[in-house]
Amino acid sequence: MAGSPQVLIVGAGPTGLAAALFLTRRGVPVRIIDAAPEPSRTSKALGVNPRTLALLEESGVTARIEAEAQAMRALHIHRRGRSLAILTIDWAALGADHRMVILPQARSESLLTDALAALGVTPERGLGLVGLEQTEGAVTASLSDGSSVTTPVLFAADGAHSTVRKALGLSFPGDAWEEPWRLMDLDLTGPPADEGWIDLRPTGPFVCLPFSGRTFRLIGPGPPLLERLPEGWTAGEVRWQSDFRISHRMVEAMTVGRVCLAGDAAHIHSPIGARGMNLGIEDAFVFAACAADFLNGEAGRLEDYGRLRHEVDAAVVRRVRAVTEAVRDTSPGADLMRRLALPLVTRLPFVVNRVLRIGMGLDHPVRVR
Repeated sequence: MAGSPQVLIVGAGPTGLAAALFLTRRGVPVRIIDAAPEPSRTSKALGVNPRTLALLEESGVTARIEAEAQAMRALHIHRRGRSLAILTIDWAALGADHRMVILPQARSESLLTDALAALGVTPERGLGLVGLEQTEGAVTASLSDGSSVTTPVLFAADGAHSTVRKALGLSFPGDAWEEPWRLMDLDLTGPPADEGWIDLRPTGPFVCLPFSGRTFRLIGPGPPLLERLPEGWTAGEVRWQSDFRISHRMVEAMTVGRVCLAGDAAHIHSPIGARGMNLGIEDAFVFAACAADFLNGEAGRLEDYGRLRHEVDAAVVRRVRAVTEAVRDTSPGADLMRRLALPLVTRLPFVVNRVLRIGMGLDHPVRVR
């Protein structure tokens, strides 16, 4: 892309694409690059939560997401294969203007890319950042093709192994769990197409989410997922599978001079709660507001971004870790507590709604000042 951008965005995943869209709609020239030669075809994230849909609504992307996404009507909770509760989600009680929907991350990224293209912005793929230098007035980024670009503001959305974060020498404190978790996308007959399904078992949780049509996402630690299918379910074609290990980490600072970090470059956590992609898009929204003000002469607005987002994101990481730890715990004491407490707790709307707000992105307001 020709010209000198006011913001260089490193990373063309959902966080970077959303930042480019929000900034461009504010009239801020951007350049967005990504080291990968093409967009990812697989989808780690599936849930698009009400908060994300609200933030993207004015761009037109929300309507496109909702037009092709799979709605999730309820969450069905089991223990050792026996049904404990079906939580039908009361969206009005949660204060949500949109329902949570299921759409593969690759499709969400494609829709964001299409909206950007309509505004004349195209990600430059196969072009990464290899180093950076800052002065009081600008950031100079060295790129993988041997060129460099100088920009007033750099936005790092380059993932959990962020080159920008490492170049800044920022620590990424937190912890990692040793056991592997499995992901599998496959065709299934048996589960409802509009319910999330979780079974808390002695070998660890078994999670099933509607994906698209009769394709579902299975998630869980422990034995192979196909060996854990409930009675009456039949597996068809396996479309994709992968293993991963869970980490919970929060970068020490989200703003360093004229460089801001967001998404997985700033925070990572388990997929329980479906917050990863959504939290990054929320970062992008707040960053766009702060960066636009900063470029219009409001000194201190980049520091505002770090102040506003670090506390919020760190709290989400802590909450998701706590929920995941509770679901992951396979001790006899935890199993007894579930047997005794879950049937009662799931009948208390104020408790259920508090947990659901974490997954729906409604556990805090979005502040830009």
